[in-house]
Amino acid sequence: MATGTEPPATEPRPESGGVRGGTRAAIAAPHLRTDRWWLAPAGTAAGLLAFIVYSTWRAFANADYYAAPYVSPFYSPCLAENCEPMKAGPNWEIFGSWWGISPAIIILIFPLGFRLTCYYYRKAYYRGFWASPPACAVAEPHKKYSGETRFPLVLQNIHRYFFYAAIVVAGILTYDTVLAFRDETYAWGHMGLGTLVFLVNIVLIWAYTISCHSCRHIVGGKLKHFSKHPVRYRMWQWAGKLNARHMQLAWASLVSVALADFYVYLVASGAFDDPPFF
Repeated sequence: MATGTEPPATEPRPESGGVRGGTRAAIAAPHLRTDRWWLAPAGTAAGLLAFIVYSTWRAFANADYYAAPYVSPFYSPCLAENCEPMKAGPNWEIFGSWWGISPAIIILIFPLGFRLTCYYYRKAYYRGFWASPPACAVAEPHKKYSGETRFPLVLQNIHRYFFYAAIVVAGILTYDTVLAFRDETYAWGHMGLGTLVFLVNIVLIWAYTISCHSCRHIVGGKLKHFSKHPVRYRMWQWAGKLNARHMQLAWASLVSVALADFYVYLVASGAFDDPPFF
């Protein structure tokens, strides 16, 4: 019985493999979309690439990451002895003196691991960099697809554990934000433009972290009767509302953490003076 998808006899059958296999619809055209579908994956790839280049430069710079009372979120907490001394700041010399390169390399593993395994970011860089698939209704160029069942993509399943680490990191960055209510002499009761930058950043960091799918499952998963767990049900609803904005929060927090680091860099390098509000 004809299905309406068979090509005419005079038209060559598309190359086999992947979505071009014999059991799939025999559509010769690469896709049937007429809009600029490539703009979204191209923009995503450009945005992520820009952050990768910037964060790599700042992580290996090992300089201009502290200007009292502000510490770059890329370097907090500082876990090696080669950190700049920060009064009442996150100086935890766990790694001792043997760690010779930038201390940012130690701590960035956790927030970056959380974002790399994030469900939204998987979609973003799968489409943006791997074209898997490039966009909705556009066939991917790969002939084989094994999903996340093989190494290294099987490691995406540790996302929940990175979530626990992200909670700790967000807590530390909250502490750094509280310390930002000091002036350059460490006197309390002051607020500068950097304090506002840190406040916006930590709100977005927490919103992105709590909107995570793992968080939503942790607070409300495996419950048979929501009525018997009203507190967890309410938390699950809140997490669900944030989860609906997970993509927007992922980008907003990515931009805000880079801007917070760049602000500290400008102040620490002497290129900009932090204007005080009070």
